[in-house]
Amino acid sequence: MKKLSLITITALTISLLLATGINGCGGEAPQGGMSYPEPTVPTAPMEPGKWEGGDMELPPVSESPSLPEERMIVRNGDISLVVDDVAEAQDEVAGLATRLGGWVVNSNIYGDEEMRGWISIRIPSDKFDQALDELRAMAVRVTSESTSTQDITEEYVDLESRLRNAEATESQYLALLGRAEEVEDILRIYESLSQIRYEIEQIKGRMQYLEQISAMSMISVNLEPAITLGPLVSPGWSASEALNSAVRGLTTFGQGLGTAFIWIGIFSPIWGTLLGITYWRRRRRKKAQSSD
Repeated sequence: MKKLSLITITALTISLLLATGINGCGGEAPQGGMSYPEPTVPTAPMEPGKWEGGDMELPPVSESPSLPEERMIVRNGDISLVVDDVAEAQDEVAGLATRLGGWVVNSNIYGDEEMRGWISIRIPSDKFDQALDELRAMAVRVTSESTSTQDITEEYVDLESRLRNAEATESQYLALLGRAEEVEDILRIYESLSQIRYEIEQIKGRMQYLEQISAMSMISVNLEPAITLGPLVSPGWSASEALNSAVRGLTTFGQGLGTAFIWIGIFSPIWGTLLGITYWRRRRRKKAQSSD
């Protein structure tokens, strides 16, 4: 019995010592409710999934998504048409765009004697070939035609991934904002939220632009007249005016010739004396040579 009592007392003593040690290591919780780590706020938005402060569970960074089966293709065209009436053809092209579910982007007509024009339209991409066929049917002949395609699927998918990550980062900041108590921490979180929201708006704007240009193709149409209606005689030409010009030219020539004779007559004593001296000296030289 003494031996059993000694063992029991020893076991109780060891249990008491272990319980006391555990309580001493645990420490006391701060007053005022549940404790949580002080938020660590970056000066600029961090990459999604890399938040180093706080004990909240962060959403994982999205993996690179696979490309969709239906690709996003941008199709554009440029065609030059020779037509009977440029203004009428331009109206037909505008009507074609409206009928196919599109619109006119811009248009212009210029020229007096030879009227020319161009018009740019957007139509649904699935009706691109139909629109080109109908444009060819409007023309007397097609002088040039070109089309181009661009695959923007990878860029759009990359933007989707960036948008998901940016929105996940925004959620992290909002969660941290709800737990922040210091004014300085709140201001820094607001600054980071503003930056990440600006990035989100930029990504959404680019995605919307890609969706529009892939859904609506652009076709630029140049219009030229089939027949040149310029006058056979140059504008402003007149037979009487041509005759008057010839008479004026003859009069000017006569005036110039008369002026020349007047100058010669006035200066005749000078140049006549010089010519006489020169002639006399030449004759004298010839006589001297003959006598020798």
